[in-house]
Amino acid sequence: MENQQKTGSFKFRGASFKLMQLSKEQLKKGVIAASAGNHAQGVANAAAKLDVQATIFMPEKTPKAKVDATRAYGAEVVLIGESFQEAYEASMKRQMRTGAEYIHPFDDYDVMAGQGTIAMEVMQQEDRIDTFLVPVGGGGLISGIAAAVKHINPHIKVIGVQSAGASAMYQSYYHKRVKSLDRVSTIAEGIAVKQPGERTLPLINQYVDDIVTVTDEQIASAIIYMLERNKTLLEGAGAAALAALFAHDINTQHCATIVSGGNLDISTLPMIQRLAKKLHQSA
Repeated sequence: MENQQKTGSFKFRGASFKLMQLSKEQLKKGVIAASAGNHAQGVANAAAKLDVQATIFMPEKTPKAKVDATRAYGAEVVLIGESFQEAYEASMKRQMRTGAEYIHPFDDYDVMAGQGTIAMEVMQQEDRIDTFLVPVGGGGLISGIAAAVKHINPHIKVIGVQSAGASAMYQSYYHKRVKSLDRVSTIAEGIAVKQPGERTLPLINQYVDDIVTVTDEQIASAIIYMLERNKTLLEGAGAAALAALFAHDINTQHCATIVSGGNLDISTLPMIQRLAKKLHQSA
């Protein structure tokens, strides 16, 4: 339940671990990142705790709640582009000018290691787990989790879940090479990545057992289910793994389903209700 984590998602783990690896001289230059929203808050909060200036580039359509929260942690926010990819390219140009330390949301080994602490905690709390279901965008979360899981017990399965409207990693995994998308369209903006990470894809090919996709209607249904049955708010990316558990025939007795975040823009709830209703009507 990483929706209950600091900043409302798992991203604080990787961001804080990455910043703690930097020297005082590096931190003095400030840090810069691009994010669909949750990494922004993780970096901003971690930077604030270390009294470091953070600049975050985010897509123009990032939910207002995520933008406001990032600013509230003290970061400078730059809104640019339609997706993470455009924000990322703009942030790289700024980084080259300023020399600030770049904190990549997924394509960084320290960031992956930080995210992998989720798997360590899960397996300490429950030793019967036979499967991990993990949402996938650029692949930082599942890379860290899969490496940790397979190190401890190679028999535990790790299955990634992507939105069908943003399936770059799914396609890359099955084609065995990087596949980039021209556009992405999904309510799970936290995993709406057009191009997988160069460092994450090899790890995923090595350690991940399978990747599946879910539709926006299935994701919406999982969000509504958790609201109604568990009184818990999930964002689209956070509900993706649960949606896969409902939609796919996962062969498991004890499944760890990673709820990656809960930073949902409340104004989108009526649309999410309509999507969920559409799924049930077609069932």
